[in-house]
Amino acid sequence: MNNHNTLTRRAFTALAAAALVQPPALAATSPARRRLVKPPRLRFGDTIALVAPGGHTDEAGIARARARIEQLGFKVRESANLRAVHGNYGGSVRQRVDDLHAMFADPAVRALWCIRGGSGCISLLSSLDYGLIRRHPKIVLGYSDITALHLALVRQAGLVCFHGPVATSSDSAYSTEHMLAVLMAPQPRYTIAMAPENDARAVGESEFTARTVTSGQASGRLVGGNLSLVSALAGTPYAAEFRQAILFIEEAHEAPYRIDRWLTQLDLALGLRHAAAVMIGVCTDCQGDDEPSLTLDETLDSHLVPLTIPAVAGWSFGHIRDQFTLPLGVQARIDTAARTLTLLEAAVS
Repeated sequence: MNNHNTLTRRAFTALAAAALVQPPALAATSPARRRLVKPPRLRFGDTIALVAPGGHTDEAGIARARARIEQLGFKVRESANLRAVHGNYGGSVRQRVDDLHAMFADPAVRALWCIRGGSGCISLLSSLDYGLIRRHPKIVLGYSDITALHLALVRQAGLVCFHGPVATSSDSAYSTEHMLAVLMAPQPRYTIAMAPENDARAVGESEFTARTVTSGQASGRLVGGNLSLVSALAGTPYAAEFRQAILFIEEAHEAPYRIDRWLTQLDLALGLRHAAAVMIGVCTDCQGDDEPSLTLDETLDSHLVPLTIPAVAGWSFGHIRDQFTLPLGVQARIDTAARTLTLLEAAVS
């Protein structure tokens, strides 16, 4: 036998064995079993960082976001690359990751408020330092494309995150009240009812109708966000683990057939029936075009009715003005008859 070939095979075998015992780059622990970290509560006068991890922004948007934060009683810190543009993204992946790391590491910053959604957050996930983020837990607030960031931070850093208004969202007394209550006033129980403003809009806009598909009560961790992102992350290390959880989803400007596809993907990946409950927000402009199509309600019901778990649609969150803030990772209880969601623990420390 050729000694060179023998040594080569032995070296290959040793290298392969070593590779098998290398620790995984990302945590595989389910958020249901790992200890979640709650960020410190916000206090008036604290510094909030403006970041753009998804789509790019402009001077008008930055001015509007600054004014809102200051009117609420907080200071503003602009991330270094807040004005960067890379295609339709808020800078390159490196620039956006650097901004997130810098704001988490900055001891003066108490929260990161995403200036908008857009697209591109999913490209950051494999480059984030989850150890750094877990060591410096801070509030991360936003919705839409920010869903990708939220799910990754919950899954890989164990950080409670907040699905709520972006910094440029239209001002709303309802949204502000619930946002500040969740971020600033930790309490063991906090009950959220539907927005009266959305009930009023439902008279002329059917997607704002808060309706019950399957009645009941259920408790579980809150997990979810924008449907297209929740679906896109299925099967990855950042996926929403919604077994025995209250799965919340929302969407905007998508045809019913796409919503059907994404819900089917989630069902195939994990099984919607394994959730404790399914809560769908207001899905704006999702009625489709002129082609023959199921309606939005027919599409949703085809997935929700067979589940036999509490299921609702048209609740007060999503791409809408009057939305409540949902802390991912905390325990909550849904009551379809009362049309309420009750947080069963504080979301901040």
